[in-house]
Amino acid sequence: MTATNKIESNTPDKLLNAKEIFGINSDIKIHGFSEPTEHVPEIDDSYIFDHDTTLAILAGFTHNRRVMIQGYHGTGKSTHIEQVAARLNWPCLRINLDSHISRIDLIGKDAITLKDGVQVTEFKEGILPWALQSSTALVFDEYDAGRPDVMFVIQRVLEVAGKLTLLDQNRVIKPHPAFRLFSTTNTIGLGDTTGLYHGTQQINQGQMDRWSIVATLNYLPHEQEESIIAAKMPLMKNTSDLKIIKQMVQVAELSRQGFINGDISTVMSPRTVLTWAENYAIFKDLAFSFRLSFLNKCDELERPIISEYYQRCFAEELLGTSVIQKTDI
Repeated sequence: MTATNKIESNTPDKLLNAKEIFGINSDIKIHGFSEPTEHVPEIDDSYIFDHDTTLAILAGFTHNRRVMIQGYHGTGKSTHIEQVAARLNWPCLRINLDSHISRIDLIGKDAITLKDGVQVTEFKEGILPWALQSSTALVFDEYDAGRPDVMFVIQRVLEVAGKLTLLDQNRVIKPHPAFRLFSTTNTIGLGDTTGLYHGTQQINQGQMDRWSIVATLNYLPHEQEESIIAAKMPLMKNTSDLKIIKQMVQVAELSRQGFINGDISTVMSPRTVLTWAENYAIFKDLAFSFRLSFLNKCDELERPIISEYYQRCFAEELLGTSVIQKTDI
């Protein structure tokens, strides 16, 4: 069996200061790239970095640690990794490990291609061998929902110097010096112990031990979330609009607490709050835009509870009559 590599030569060539780049209280120096490539995520200038999570991710990039970010739905785990990568100009790819992702999708498969007018069978590499041989930060989303055959493939590369063996190709692939590996999970490897995340699997202890850093990302403090929504809604700048944004975030916080307590099965993420604000800017009606953005996604039996959250924050009932009849679009 031969050890082969088609490794890119590019490696981080720039030293950056974490305090200047991410606004966190740390003097850590991190490596990055001078120029972005096509796989570098776009920078979101309004993004606010969580101190502890940012340090964990930076350790992953700078010291080649395997980093797992755990947290509730909608806390921005994957986005956090992407925004760190964006500021380091580090190529970053996300793979959602749902039940449809198989070993073949990761490793690759034989495919019939045309070469010099003749049909030949060639091995087409999957995303894992390609990323492993490049300066790419690979992020496995919903890691605890992955299939067992997929998890065993990933386990091979969890070691820092972990090589990927392609038995069908009689090849051993060494990782690129700038290859990085991250994952996000809703649980912490114990499976769905709360009933909130159906489809998640238990992760064996041997694999969990290979994740050298495990960080937890919770929802943002109220004031920070307000600031982010306001920054992304430039048309909502007057006092009454800012009050509405504050009340929207209050509704979201009630839904999150209800989700954690098991009262409801759907939660308002910061993304949902932003969608609500955007829809409000379109329809100019809070109740109607709330239905379109969140309420209609919820179980009918839970809608009275969610309507109560709305009433508590806006001091008005969420009536069942359709508002679209009195809304001109």
